[in-house]
Amino acid sequence: MRDVHRLEPLSADPGSGSVLAAWERFVRGEDHIPGVRPLVAISWHRCREQYRVDPHLTEAPVAVAELDRTPEHDVVFAELGFRAASVAHEVGSLGGVVTVTDATGRILAEWGDQATLARAGDSNLAPWFCWSECAVGTNGMGTALEAHGPVPIRGAEHWCQAFHDWACAGIAVRDVVTREPIAVLNICCWRRQLPASAESWLANAVTMTQHPLKRRARDSGAELVAAYTQARGRSGPALAAVDTAGKVVIADDMASVLLGVPACTPAVDPTLRWNPGLPELIAAARYATSQAAHHPDWVGSTQISARLADEPTSISIRPVFSSGRLIGNLISFGASDGTQLPQAEGPVRPWAQPRRLVAMRDNRMVLLRLPEVSFAESQGNDVWFSTDQGRLRAASPSLDKLDGELADVGFLRVHRRYVVNLSRIREIERGPKGELILIMDDRTNEMVPVSRRNVSAVRRALDI
Repeated sequence: MRDVHRLEPLSADPGSGSVLAAWERFVRGEDHIPGVRPLVAISWHRCREQYRVDPHLTEAPVAVAELDRTPEHDVVFAELGFRAASVAHEVGSLGGVVTVTDATGRILAEWGDQATLARAGDSNLAPWFCWSECAVGTNGMGTALEAHGPVPIRGAEHWCQAFHDWACAGIAVRDVVTREPIAVLNICCWRRQLPASAESWLANAVTMTQHPLKRRARDSGAELVAAYTQARGRSGPALAAVDTAGKVVIADDMASVLLGVPACTPAVDPTLRWNPGLPELIAAARYATSQAAHHPDWVGSTQISARLADEPTSISIRPVFSSGRLIGNLISFGASDGTQLPQAEGPVRPWAQPRRLVAMRDNRMVLLRLPEVSFAESQGNDVWFSTDQGRLRAASPSLDKLDGELADVGFLRVHRRYVVNLSRIREIERGPKGELILIMDDRTNEMVPVSRRNVSAVRRALDI
């Protein structure tokens, strides 16, 4: 294969005995597990506290969940199948197997060494069985659905003892707009280590698979702008176009004020779209997406708490299709056309709920109260918190995910690399060209730049 690294054998895994000892203590109920990688420790906590997976489970269950297939899914499955099949002989010669799963962890197909495939069948490591974390605990396929980037799981890092003889590495292909997983590509070996270049091969395969998804997302952004322009010519209310994740692609002058985003500035590229930080709008957009997938003529309406509005604002949501594929929604403010969206029972005030952020210090998890965090910064493949306890690496590697989770509790995205706690801003420095620099209320009065496109949102948020 010309576009991937060759798969070479790897030496024995160091530290396997200490991980097994930590696993035994954790299964008994202890929390202090030094020597365990943070990604694995967090996964073990999910398995024990949230999913309650039996660590003595011996086989995977039959998959029961069925997903609606989209053209993007078919493209991804076909591409991953091609890449897995093309490397199957190479992996098989090392005694390994390659699998492809869908977003539920259901194995769709597998290739590789026949003897290893037969042994894998004893644990139901085979098509139509489910390998999500909630089904079988920590493993390469299931944990990849919960994380970003290649996820190697070796030996006793598996949650279920029956899988401790396996080493695996998986990586999820994610929708470039919603960031939801579509599929997982995985390599695994029995009683031997993974090929040395397995992780880089997986990352390369996913990068190649996502190229057409990114291209289609940019095309969809341009088509959304065209639909907005056409509707703008015949519409009186404030109007915005949002993608299927609820991020803003373009908004007129009035809608931009209500959403807290720049006015009349197209954001076609999915990585440059604006997150308005309005949970009700994002929930409405996602609900519209699910309805329109089954009823293309569906139009809905609801009320949201918009920025700078004293009372809830009515909106109408109209799905936009291209070649039969849903690409986003047009949001008309002050309108109430279509079916009323179901309302959550009782008053929804997510900011009133206790919230914690998870950071890592060595191999220990640190639970942070929101007021302790001054800002979050994306740096390379990691996110770092500036906190009252110093600089800590976030458990989540996605600043976009943090932005969405914290937008309703006083945090604001001010730069592609920074999300700040508005209550921790001490001073604001203005540059000669109108740019802003935030001086934070922390031990070193760190300075956070505000990107030009976010200046207006910061001014509105701080009322300056």
